[in-house]
Parts: sequence; C-alpha cells; structure tokens
Amino acid sequence: MTSTNYDVIVIGASKGGRFFPIDFAKAGRKVALIERDQIGGVCVNFGCTPTKTMVASARLAYQARRGAEYGVHAGPISVDLRTVRQRKQGIVEGVRNSHESRLTALQGRGLDLLMGEAHFIAPKTLEISLKDGETREITAPLIFIDTGDRPEQLTIKGAESVPVLNSTTIMELDTLPEHLLITGGGYIGLEFGQMFRRFSSQVTIIQPRPRLLMNEDEDVSNEITKILREEGITVLTETMPQQIEPLDGGRMRLTIRTPQGEQQITGSHLLAATGRVPNTEALTPEAAGIRLDKDGYIQVNERLETNVPGIYALGDVKGGPAFTHVSLDDFRIVRTNLLEQGNASTRGRLVPHTIFIDPQLGRVGLTENKARKQGRNIRVAKLPMNAVSRAVETGETRGFMKAIVDADTQQILGCAILGAEGGEIMTIIQVAMMGKLPYTALRDGIFTHPTLAEGLKALFMTLDS
Repeated sequence: MTSTNYDVIVIGASKGGRFFPIDFAKAGRKVALIERDQIGGVCVNFGCTPTKTMVASARLAYQARRGAEYGVHAGPISVDLRTVRQRKQGIVEGVRNSHESRLTALQGRGLDLLMGEAHFIAPKTLEISLKDGETREITAPLIFIDTGDRPEQLTIKGAESVPVLNSTTIMELDTLPEHLLITGGGYIGLEFGQMFRRFSSQVTIIQPRPRLLMNEDEDVSNEITKILREEGITVLTETMPQQIEPLDGGRMRLTIRTPQGEQQITGSHLLAATGRVPNTEALTPEAAGIRLDKDGYIQVNERLETNVPGIYALGDVKGGPAFTHVSLDDFRIVRTNLLEQGNASTRGRLVPHTIFIDPQLGRVGLTENKARKQGRNIRVAKLPMNAVSRAVETGETRGFMKAIVDADTQQILGCAILGAEGGEIMTIIQVAMMGKLPYTALRDGIFTHPTLAEGLKALFMTLDS
C-alpha cells in the first residue's frame, strides 16, 4: 500500500475540525480532512442544532397552553412529533449542507475530504477505511484529533432486553412516549425531560446524586427542581436504577433504590442520560504513543498538544467541558500558535455555558460553592426574576439572577442567570469579566428600560442596599 504525504491531517469535522482544513488550505498547506460519519459532528447533527430546534417546538407548545393567561384563547393544543422531527431534520440538513459546501469548494485546491474511519498505525501515520471500500495510508507532520465523544451506554441489569434511547435516538421518535423514564440529572436529562413533558408525555427523572446539576450551587439546583416539578415532571434524587425488564405491550418496569427503599416504576420509553465517553478506541491512539487518561480521553497541555510532538487534540475528545464553543476556541488557540506564530493557551480562559431548559440557565466563572472553597472573600448578589420589570410584563418570572463578587477588588468572579434568556444575560456579565470591569460599572450603567438586561443593574444594586 502506498502512502500519501500531507502537511496537515485533521480527524473529525466538528466545530474546530471543519475550520482547520479551510484555514490551513488557504495558507498553502496540503490538508486531509477525515470524517467517518457526517460533516458538522455532534453539534450540527445530533447535539446543539437538532436539540435546540426541538426545544423551540416544546416552548411554543408550552406558551400556547398559557394563552389564556395573556387573554389569548385557542383550541386544544396537540403535538405532532413526526412534524417536529421533520422540521428538526430540515434545519440540520441545511446547516450541514452549508458546511459541506465550504469544504468541497476547496476540494482539489489544497484540501482532500476523505469519508471513512481512521486509525493510527504509527505516530504520524494513519490508515483510512474509506466508505467506498478502499483503504488508504496517509501521513503528516501535523495531526489534529477532533473525534468528539458519544453517549455512554446504560449498564444496569436487563438493559439489553429493552430499547434504550440515548440523546441521538430519542430525537428520531415519531410518536410521543406515554411515560418517559430518564436516568441522569444533568444537562441532557433536564433538556429532554422538560421538552417531552411539554410535548405531553409523562416524565420521570431518576438522579443517583443528592440533587440535579451537582456542579451548580444548591439554590440553583433546588430552583430548577422546583420549576420542573411545577410543570408536572417527577424528579427522584438519591435514587439508583437497579434493573429494567420488558412488559407486555412494549412497556417496561424499572426497579429503583430510593432513600425510602426499593420501588418499581412502569414506563413506555427509557432514556439513558448518564454521561458520555470519548471516541478514541477505533482511533488506536496507542499505536501512535498518545497518552490517555483513565477514562480514555486524550491528554493535552495548555497549548492542546499531546505527549507526541505535532499531534494535537481539540474539543470533547480531550475531556473537560463538553461544549461546542470550547472546540471552536481550541481551534483559535492552535491557529494562533501555528499559523500566526502567536502564544495562545487554555490558561485562564472563561468557559460559559447555557442549559436550554426554560427558563434558561446561563453560567460563567466561579459558583458560590467553589469561591468559598477557595477561601475567597466574596459578596453574593441575588435578585429574583419577579423583581425585573420585563420579566413581569412578559409573564416570565421564574428563577433568579446571582453574581459572585470579590469583596476586596470588586471584580465579578462568576454568575448564574436562571431566567428568561438567561444565556444571553449571562454573556453581558461574561464580557464585563473579560474586560475586568468592577461590578459597579454594571450597577451604575444605563440600560434600556424595560429589558431583561436592565435587571443586572438592580442585581448589583443589592450589594449596596
């Protein structure tokens, strides 16, 4: 088998991976981009784009049912899940096709797009099993791994005897679950739980940990639990799934261990939302000498380089916060260092996130818990959303704004915005933190009235009241 030499090889066409080939090809490098499934990776095909499209449908159903509160009356509300899925798929295909067209425009002009599975056979050499059945060997001095991760399989007794949904397959349902059982109280479980409850399914969330979203402060977790329960979702904390068994008529029985003892729940569908695992096995990184951690994630330094010089890892496959915007910033770091001769690193970067429940939770920086564990001298600002004029006027009063401030420097250390457009409002605080503005800059700023952002002024005024 002959080997083709490239300047750059990129494995995976997710957020960071699909920008690399374009920039390197335009810089005159000979680039190979390898993708085993679909351009766009998890975000476009199975994550951000499809889930938020379906969340929008669920929110519209929820708002329609609230119409009478606003003096608007409509007929009975029903959800056609097949149409929801078709709309979702249309948007996904549109985004994916846009990305594909940008890459194919460079095909033969410095970029080779290879659709197939890649695995290392030496430190700088890969063997590609192409979809057309051909096998090809390629090599390059620079290799970027952006293969992402995938849903972790459910391992409880009997899991092999029933259909177990994950965050990908649940979006392909054509009919609504009568009773959706969800194992896991993290981002995925909460977003899908609220979504399907608003679609009219009965929903039960089983969380083994003491509360939902364990990385958040207790008051945030508790408020989210309250909101979900108000919408009719059963939330069981400190509850461990033990066994699942099939019943007649396509139903299933889940045995759980609760603080009150063993119980059984009957459901129609089961969603496993307990975590994700890296896509590294098929890559055979050991053949290249690439070091992994105990969970199989690729280890990198602050410049995103592995222990093998010239091999880098980006996005979810290297562990850490599994957010698409992290993969994009990883691309920025490597591009800065390798194409612009800069000196960028992951050190000290702010990584925000938004959980697209309703109301949204937007958060950046330190939680109150982490700040106190670090021994910082802090002040905590907190404002309920029912004290924000715009929230009251729109009937979106659930949740609160919360910010952590260094009492000595007046610098904002972090925030959690649980409220309408919480992710957008959080970003204002993030920008203030990036600019190292004291909290007083927001307290004394002039905001348009009435807007949700205006609530930030009132939030920081609580520190001086």
